[in-house]
Amino acid sequence: MRIVITGSSCGIGRVLAESLLRQGHRLWGLARRAHGFDLAQFQKADNAPEFRSSCVDVSVWSELEDVARQVNREWDGVDALIHCAARLGQIGPSAVVDPSEWSQTVRVTLDGTFNTIMAFFPLLQRSGRRSKVICFSGGGATGPRPNFSAYAAAKAGVVRLVETLAAEWTQIPIDINAVAPGALPTSMTNEVLAAGVHLSGSADYEAAQRVSTAGPEMFKPVCGLIDYLLSEHSDGIVGRLISAQWDNWPILARHKKDIMGSDIFTLRRIIPSDRGVDFS
Repeated sequence: MRIVITGSSCGIGRVLAESLLRQGHRLWGLARRAHGFDLAQFQKADNAPEFRSSCVDVSVWSELEDVARQVNREWDGVDALIHCAARLGQIGPSAVVDPSEWSQTVRVTLDGTFNTIMAFFPLLQRSGRRSKVICFSGGGATGPRPNFSAYAAAKAGVVRLVETLAAEWTQIPIDINAVAPGALPTSMTNEVLAAGVHLSGSADYEAAQRVSTAGPEMFKPVCGLIDYLLSEHSDGIVGRLISAQWDNWPILARHKKDIMGSDIFTLRRIIPSDRGVDFS
């Protein structure tokens, strides 16, 4: 597959890029910094891996337009877009966070998601197969996350954007979904630890401590889920938020009718009757 992946120079994006290269996919990595991949490690027999990269700030629409044109000069279509780029932002109670920092976090994390999808939408339509868009939710997308309000709000917005685009694209052969990766040993975990328990809060700080010493095996569930969502087995599953760690995603294809005929794996408002409570 011809895959564009953002945030591919570090964290989840880099791990995914390496995994996909090992499988022989053709990759175009987008990140704010140089990648520094040693492509020799991905060599397969006589076939060198195809990896191209561009430096770009996903919050800047004009930069993404330029990169999409660059990709279009080399590829006549894109089979999948994986958007990992995000910014944790300033950590601490919302009342003391710099509003400009708050805004920048939302612009990178939410606007960046929208910008990237729109920039590559024409190429995804020219895939020649059912193309795939995979976005990432994050801590705070499905519930409050004190001291991380910008990141949480932006990630909740990403999930709703995925649901909305899925509803708009019912006649377009593109599957778009969001992935909840779970806590992983990335630079964001290091940022939580660096902020300290006073700013991060005890729950997030202690979780970061537990994860920080974990090995590469922690990434296996999210890599597996990405492989599944890129495959034909997931065709027709759209507009869902799927957890890499907690959902039994290998069997989703068996339950496609039930999933797509309900609000399973979506963000929804809960009303009293949903909990058996009578407010009359």
